[in-house]
Amino acid sequence: MSFVSENVFKLIQYNTEIHQEIIEKSKKGDRKSQFELYKLYAKAMYNISFRMMNKKEDAEDMLQESFTEAFKKLNTFRYESTFGAWIKRIVINKCINELKRRKTELVLVEDVRLTYKDATEENNETEIEYEVQKIRNAVEQLPDGYRVIFSLYMLEGYDHIEISEILGISESTSKSQYLRAKNKIRELLNVKFINVED
Repeated sequence: MSFVSENVFKLIQYNTEIHQEIIEKSKKGDRKSQFELYKLYAKAMYNISFRMMNKKEDAEDMLQESFTEAFKKLNTFRYESTFGAWIKRIVINKCINELKRRKTELVLVEDVRLTYKDATEENNETEIEYEVQKIRNAVEQLPDGYRVIFSLYMLEGYDHIEISEILGISESTSKSQYLRAKNKIRELLNVKFINVED
């Protein structure tokens, strides 16, 4: 094993064991440890839930349901990943199931095809910098299908194969919806576009 891979292995091992004592106490029903575990991960899981659901109240509901399910299933957690990765999967699945329950069409939106007009024509390749809040606002305005796929790919780190399995769609649909989401975000951020005729 090389020095780099050995260090990566040690880091992964450390991360999977970082909250082991709290997790083990939580498995035994210790309420104080469960609350501590909740405090450690609630903010990050709320952010994921909000990106998926797009409403504060819905995100809070999904967060509570996810932690309730996580504590019920805690005995199945075997330290094969970090606790954060494990509960993140629960949160994402809860959100997707809720969106499906509401019969949200995740891949229905059809827009006029848009093409990014290369900004280099006007500004000599100077980078356009966006404020984080403007991007968040743009993502929140996306239709549900676009937002979910964009969030899973860009913000949660899933690839298109994983997204296709999670959502029950084809890999090419995931890719096309992601590209449309990016174009829509650019449009919402007032980047210059030109319409492309069919």
